[in-house]
Amino acid sequence: MRKKAGFGFHILLFMFIFAVLFPFLWTFLASIKSPSELFGESAFRIIPQQPTLDNYIYAFTAHPLARYIVNSLTVALLTTVYSLFVASFAAYAIARLHFYGKTLFLGLLLAVSMFPQIATISPIFLFMQSTGLRNTYLGLVIPHTTFALPLAIWYMTTFFKKIPVELEEAAKIDGATLMQTFRKVILPLAVPGMFTTAIIVFIDSWHEFLFSLTINTKQSMMTVPVGIAMFQGEYTFPWGEITAATVSVTVPIVILVLIFQKRIVSGLTSGAVKE
Repeated sequence: MRKKAGFGFHILLFMFIFAVLFPFLWTFLASIKSPSELFGESAFRIIPQQPTLDNYIYAFTAHPLARYIVNSLTVALLTTVYSLFVASFAAYAIARLHFYGKTLFLGLLLAVSMFPQIATISPIFLFMQSTGLRNTYLGLVIPHTTFALPLAIWYMTTFFKKIPVELEEAAKIDGATLMQTFRKVILPLAVPGMFTTAIIVFIDSWHEFLFSLTINTKQSMMTVPVGIAMFQGEYTFPWGEITAATVSVTVPIVILVLIFQKRIVSGLTSGAVKE
């Protein structure tokens, strides 16, 4: 019989959840405070005395936040679609083909994703400048894909290995070609893994800062992280507008993850246990 969790365990769990959620709660409370409550002694009050939505209005009217969101959404979607397209073929080949150095190849893939961005920013910037790709969506999709693709291949290789080879052999006996087998048999079974990979790649691209800051310097092409960082001026720090913008761009991502959390968990655990 299972033992019931004790009272102390629930207290520790509550403290852990509170510690994790407190920064988000504090950011939200700051976003609905008036400017006079954001600084000084009143800044430490948890409940705002005069809650207001002015910060949200100013975030969208005094700054091109909507444009930043469109830019981030476009770059993240393009990065996700391209990474999944390439990773699906590469991961399937790695999972099914036997070749010398496969383990080393997968290790190198993982190492590329861990390579520090600051070490690659200079050559990437020079390349984008020489090819005229600065201040374009493609100029961000390329470096984002450089770091997202290895992780996508790594994740999806695990999912493809989980699919029984007998299904492909049965399709081959029925006269299906390799591409038909891949498209009609393998991909539908790999949907949970592909969905999980897509969410991870999308969020990573959405939050990326260094490449976006360096390559796209024109205000109309800035992404959300860079755009919000530019809210502050030389002598001003609109903390209320910054927190309001942060909440506005974070809540949709949280809702997206909550809606599809079952698929994400299913994808993360599908290749974890061998039968």
